[in-house]
This record gives sequence, C-alpha cells and structure tokens, in this order.
Amino acid sequence: MKAYKRILLKLSGEALAGDKQHAFDELTCIGVAKQVKQLIDEGIQVSIVIGGGNFWRGRTSETIDRTKADQIGMLATVMNCIYVSEILRYVGVPAQVFTPFACGSMTRLFSKDDVLDFMKQGGVAMLAGGTGHPYFSTDTATALRAIELDCDIILMAKSVDAVYDSDPRTNPEAKRYSTVTFQELLSKELKVIDLPATALCIENKMPMLLFDLAAPDSIVKAAQGISDGTVITA
Repeated sequence: MKAYKRILLKLSGEALAGDKQHAFDELTCIGVAKQVKQLIDEGIQVSIVIGGGNFWRGRTSETIDRTKADQIGMLATVMNCIYVSEILRYVGVPAQVFTPFACGSMTRLFSKDDVLDFMKQGGVAMLAGGTGHPYFSTDTATALRAIELDCDIILMAKSVDAVYDSDPRTNPEAKRYSTVTFQELLSKELKVIDLPATALCIENKMPMLLFDLAAPDSIVKAAQGISDGTVITA
C-alpha cells in the first residue's frame, strides 16, 4: 500500500461511545482527534463521516415511519460531527461541519468546492447528515462523498481488524482476507457495506481499507498505507 493525499475516514457512532456503548467516550474521541491531527500535520487532507448508532437505530423500530426514523438518524450524525469537530479544535485542528440540509448557524451547506477549499487549508471537513434523504445509509453517504471529493481511498474504521468470511468472534475458523474485491463482497454475501455503497464504489473504482479502530495508531497507519487491514478494490 501507499500513503494517501486525500482520504475519507468513516467512523461508527458506536466507536465513539467506546465501552459506554452510548453517547460519547471523550478519551476515545480525543485519541481519534490526535491521530487526525498527525495526518493534517503530515499534509494529508481529511474528511470524516460518522454514523449515528450511538444515539439511534431507527430501523429496528416497528412504530416509527421509516422516513422519520431516518431523519432522526441524520440528526444523530449531525450531533456526532459537531461533538467531534469540537474535540478536533481542542487538539488544535480546525474543523467544520457540512450538511446537505440547512441547520441554521450550526453547520454549513455541503458544497464540493467549499469542502475542498477548507481541506486544502488544513481543516477537517465533517460530513454530517448522510445524503440528506431517507433510505440511504451512512455507508452510501460515505461512498458518495468520497467520490465527489476525489478522495484516494475510504478508510473504514471498524471494531474488527479485517474482512472475514464469517464472524471471527463466533467462528475461530473464519477466513481472513488481506485483499478482496467489491464483487466478491456481493457474491460471498460478506455484508461489509450495503448494496448502494458497493455499487457506487464499483462504478467509480473507489477503493476502501477496512481496519480495526482500536489498534494502536490505526488511523495514522491506514492513511500512511501501512495498515494490516483488508484492502477492498473494484
């Protein structure tokens, strides 16, 4: 692997919660922010998408309309991005939250040109609110924004260290992949990301690296191209 110049980092909301499994674990978030600062100091342009799972899992609800549930999920990602943007500022990195819908003075409307200008000036672009539409996950938003911003790669930080053919936590014989294609994800039903995100990555040849967020210096190593996670290619 090689070092990258412009990346999109995808973090799960659960990852930000740490062992608390809800809301935020500040030490976890500070650790992430310090790694991102190192990347900025090295001249790497960084954008971040964060899921909302530490606050809301609307698709498990049987009482709330799907559109409304997805809207709540979008707002959960806005809260996460506002919080992490403040943690980034705490460690010395300018950050701005961009959304595909208006949130008053709390965020800026997403514009490719504005985001690229901000990143080129050494700021971290927090891409919140998903695509702005229901029925699309943050996986899809991640792929879409990475393609729009001409990122070199998507860095997918997970709670596992690689892609496996089954859950390594329950199957000690699970096969680990060092490299895999998006087509193989589909054919083998590996369910790393959802179908719309997979299709976008295939069509636009956007590579992805899946790695364990909890490993030491995992984000820095991934961005420098020395991670031992799984590389997913088109």
